[in-house]
Amino acid sequence: MTEMRVGHGFDIHPFSEDPNRSMILGGVVFDGPGLEGHSDADAVAHACIDALLGATGLGDIGERYPDTDEKFLEANSLALLSDTAKAVTEASWKIANIDCTVILENPKLSPHREKMENLLSETVGAPVTVKGRRPEKLGTLGREEGIVCFAVALVSR
Repeated sequence: MTEMRVGHGFDIHPFSEDPNRSMILGGVVFDGPGLEGHSDADAVAHACIDALLGATGLGDIGERYPDTDEKFLEANSLALLSDTAKAVTEASWKIANIDCTVILENPKLSPHREKMENLLSETVGAPVTVKGRRPEKLGTLGREEGIVCFAVALVSR
């Protein structure tokens, strides 16, 4: 009998005040202010990592890639996601899919969605979907102080 598990991932980052910091989401560089973070602050990749780790019982992103470790300073989050996918498969799990929801007022994801999905899917070796949702000017996210990403992963063995 096939064992299936679901994992839920979450990440949140405020916008950076550093004018030279790039915004990276799903491996794609966007125009506009970047996000604060120890690594490249790719909230989409981070949520995918946490969802995969949760589904497989392999810990969480803070345990695997601590923001107190200098080797992860400005790390490429797609490389971290690739490392996570490798750990998942080495633990005898198969990634079925990952679905992400990004909540932000700006930038608009739709012009880059296909590229994001292709990069993320190639990185994990399974389909990854990305949807953008606006917070309709409500709260911290509506005031464009940061972004949130949720991800759900399905794995089997």
